[in-house]
Amino acid sequence: MKKIVIAIDGFSSSGKSTMAKDLAKEIGYTYIDTGAMYRAVTLYCMRNKLIKDGGIDEKALQESLSDIRLTFQLNKDTGRPDTYLNGVNVEKEIRSMEVAGWVSAVAALGFVRRELVAKQQEMGKAKGIVMDGRDIGTVVFPGAELKIFVTASPEVRAERRVEELIAKGEKASYEEVLENVKKRDYIDSTRKESPLRQAGDALALDNSYMSIPDQKKWLLEQYYRVVNA
Repeated sequence: MKKIVIAIDGFSSSGKSTMAKDLAKEIGYTYIDTGAMYRAVTLYCMRNKLIKDGGIDEKALQESLSDIRLTFQLNKDTGRPDTYLNGVNVEKEIRSMEVAGWVSAVAALGFVRRELVAKQQEMGKAKGIVMDGRDIGTVVFPGAELKIFVTASPEVRAERRVEELIAKGEKASYEEVLENVKKRDYIDSTRKESPLRQAGDALALDNSYMSIPDQKKWLLEQYYRVVNA
């Protein structure tokens, strides 16, 4: 069976990462979480005091890009890849609300996006990947054989995010999370560099009220439709 590139784009907390991970595992593809890459760069900024006084020290960050090494390693317990920043597992740290509050601003920087897009394109050269993010079907892999654009209402996405944080033992305010979701939507959709938008040939999926099994069934149908064409 031929190998393809599957691009899954969408709004924050729309469940696209969960969908992408499950699909990759089901069909034996490599999953690449591009959002985790931007989160890891944001965490690097925080740890190295490149975010201060309510802004990002862009010059210092640009000079530091060569010092940021991002890798993924399979977690044997979860069966899913964890994100490593300079050899250290940061999977838990990059999912915090503090990182969420800054990641869209960091990801909007042109030099950051260009650096990470180049890395992502290199990862997908051999195909057989499922990659999720904001600009996979429009910028990273505009020629991807299967493109999915995922959305859900801000309220539903905020509820999901709160449940996720509570499950991890973190405190979460629905109002704070909803505000963060809407803020990220605005930044992601209006930024100059690679804004979030649906590719013209992408299949739209509003999963506001879909169950996980229904999403999985729908995704597999789309995958087999393409590879068997």
